[in-house]
Amino acid sequence: MAIYFFCKGGRRMYFPKDFLWGGAIACSQADGGFNEGGKGLDTQDCRYFDPQWDFNTIYNVNAYVSDITRAQLDTAKGTDDKIHYPLRRGIEFYHHYKEDIALFHELGLKVFRMSACWSRIFPMGDEAEPNQEGLQYYRDVFAELKRKNIKIFLTLCHYDMPVHLVEKYGGWKNRKMIDFYVKYATVMYENFKDDVDYWLPFNEINAARFAHWDGIGIVAEEEENLEQTIFQCLHHQFVANALAVKAGHEITRKNNIGCMVAAFTIYAGTCNPDDVVQEINDLRNSNWFYTDIMARGHYPNYAYRLFKKLGIHVKITETDKKILQENTVDFVSFSYYASMIASVNENYEVTTGNMAGSVYVNPYLKKSDFGWTIDPEGLRTCMNRFYDRYEKPIFIAENGLGAFDKFEDGTVHDDYRIEYLKAHFRAISEAIDDGVECLGYTMWGIIDLVSCGPLTMDKRYGVIYVDYDNEGHGTGRRFKKDSFAWYKHFIETNGSEL
Repeated sequence: MAIYFFCKGGRRMYFPKDFLWGGAIACSQADGGFNEGGKGLDTQDCRYFDPQWDFNTIYNVNAYVSDITRAQLDTAKGTDDKIHYPLRRGIEFYHHYKEDIALFHELGLKVFRMSACWSRIFPMGDEAEPNQEGLQYYRDVFAELKRKNIKIFLTLCHYDMPVHLVEKYGGWKNRKMIDFYVKYATVMYENFKDDVDYWLPFNEINAARFAHWDGIGIVAEEEENLEQTIFQCLHHQFVANALAVKAGHEITRKNNIGCMVAAFTIYAGTCNPDDVVQEINDLRNSNWFYTDIMARGHYPNYAYRLFKKLGIHVKITETDKKILQENTVDFVSFSYYASMIASVNENYEVTTGNMAGSVYVNPYLKKSDFGWTIDPEGLRTCMNRFYDRYEKPIFIAENGLGAFDKFEDGTVHDDYRIEYLKAHFRAISEAIDDGVECLGYTMWGIIDLVSCGPLTMDKRYGVIYVDYDNEGHGTGRRFKKDSFAWYKHFIETNGSEL
């Protein structure tokens, strides 16, 4: 049963009664608990940050380059430093999860998207048996969420993987990674099939093209043919994703396993036919290539033209093709933050965007503190494009506004975030009214955490303020921002007063 409302201008607002309003975090950005509970070293533990870097270095250069060198990896392995490796500390969700979940419950979240840490379950990645302390931690967290009547949306791999798998096997370029990953996924299904409501094998799987260390666990400087390696790694992940779907369906007996990309809404810069063709190609390279394989079950024809252009040969067996075809996902999810322009004209102003260090600026749009275009209508466009293409339920796995929040009088007066959410929620309602089947929305990040790109606390997304600075100094206390009360009321009324 649906509820209809009318907004200014006569347009109807529409949200299903069972729509899942929620929030999201990632283990590497929130958990902390470094070297606790039997956890092994993971790839995100090795990403370096220097608080003395200037703004441009932090937010415009390093924020869009996750690659690390062999020397940097060796240094990271040899230290327990948490100041220069902020993803080792996060916001200490590992120790504060009960407090944080209580806040999520007060907020009224219907669903909470989080990720499991692979190296907390298999510290090295290739062990015969899982780490029981790690499994117990997730039992405790899930039990707390269930007590608060919050559904669980679990990502199995959110950029983190055991460093040992990089060192010994070369990351995802090694086909053995498929077996290691499927074993990990199977253990999680077997232990939590009755707890988890939605499963996501990989976060933003297209990160492999933009963030090689994050996405596929390779030391890029050591690759003779980087494009060859990237696409071979991706193929192994596609097969792993399909086998995870197969195992999940067999174990859980539910159709609740999806896929995810970092979604890019792309507009042709002009009606110049060359710009339109550029838009088609950019969408294929950014979005469709990945979801076509996971949601349709086969490599699209345009992929082979791309491989030929790049001069690469991806090893794809007949068995692989069968696995992909028979194990497509149940829903399609994505992160959406900004839109961009496609054009053969290089005279456009350049800005930044999610995982994209340089994109053409749309002159009709405003930008965030960090140069990302703010385009609510782009979310509606994105939802329609994905649903029209796959005719599978949509889940908005990430969306939110990163900003320099000013903490004063025990809170943050973030009217700008409220306006951002209002506009994007209105766009969601319009997409649903367009006919898009949308399961839910998990705001990124529902609580302030270490931002994945710049590795800072200063780039804040949450409706809950966390008292840590970029060096990890602070009380760690949680404070409700103005947006907390707004989102709480919105959830309570299911948008009836939007």
